[in-house]
Amino acid sequence: MHPYPLKGSKGASLPPRPTLVFLIALFGLYVCYLSFNQIRMESKHGEENGAQEPNEHVCANPYVPSEELPYVHFPQPKGYSRAECSCNPVRFFVIVSMQRSGSGWFETLLNSHPNISSNGEIFNRVDRRQNISSIVQTLDKLYDLDWLTSAAKNECTAAFGFKWMLNQGFMDHHDDILSYLNKKGVSVIFLFRRNTLRRLISVLANNYDRDAKQLNGTHKSHVHSEEEAEILAKFKPELDVSTLVSNIRDVEKYMGDCLDSFNTTRRMILYYEDIIRNRNALFQVQEFLGVPVRKLVSRQVKIHTRPLPDLVRNWEDVNSRLNGTEYARFLDGADYVK
Repeated sequence: MHPYPLKGSKGASLPPRPTLVFLIALFGLYVCYLSFNQIRMESKHGEENGAQEPNEHVCANPYVPSEELPYVHFPQPKGYSRAECSCNPVRFFVIVSMQRSGSGWFETLLNSHPNISSNGEIFNRVDRRQNISSIVQTLDKLYDLDWLTSAAKNECTAAFGFKWMLNQGFMDHHDDILSYLNKKGVSVIFLFRRNTLRRLISVLANNYDRDAKQLNGTHKSHVHSEEEAEILAKFKPELDVSTLVSNIRDVEKYMGDCLDSFNTTRRMILYYEDIIRNRNALFQVQEFLGVPVRKLVSRQVKIHTRPLPDLVRNWEDVNSRLNGTEYARFLDGADYVK
């Protein structure tokens, strides 16, 4: 007999030792299998994320009113990275105007804003507007922000566009262009001149200087000093009074047809005289483009600011021809004065 007898255990007896060892080993293998699968899945997931990481950048959704969503874009240019501004929304725009309507001055005002880039008359080159295909190709490149000019602020641009004159293919393909602008979400600023008589005087004077080159043998459509403006303003064109009324009527019809053809765009109709007389006009433009409102400045100096009788050689004939017509309102030039 054992000197220290053991008390018998109560309840179910333990399984035999070999069976117990086998069960423990089997459980260990199962744990190892689960751990291995987990490690493999995490490794694969990490590789996939690593492969996508350079091309994927998650941006917090900025608050944009629902009606403006079609006009807010996040372009990814091929030529450079928008870097820390890649999450900043960009609004596309186009300035539609006519020569000698203040569009050059207006564009310099916009470009004085740190977040606006307006890139000039890109369709003054005929090869870019030969047909609708070349027009669309040019527009796509511009609105991808791969259009590099001195006006392009690139990374942190919040409003990006250009200037398009009516006689640069804009009205020749108006249906296709309208469809493109609406599909692309481009806002349109129509900039015209109410006093089309003053515009005509400016056109004739600019055409004269194109040949005369009064500024040291150089033609300048826009100037940056009072001295240069004074030299150019000395020339007084002579207007053909026999075609004057019909010319003014044709210009106004051209502007009206344009506005009618593009009446389904998101648009703003602006007049040169409004910018001069209404200090809030430029604030409204900035709000339309969705950029912070600030004071805009330009170095350009206006050329033809004198009263109309001092700008035309045959003023008496012009005055006599327009008096009594619907265009007599242009004679006093009051809509130009601040």
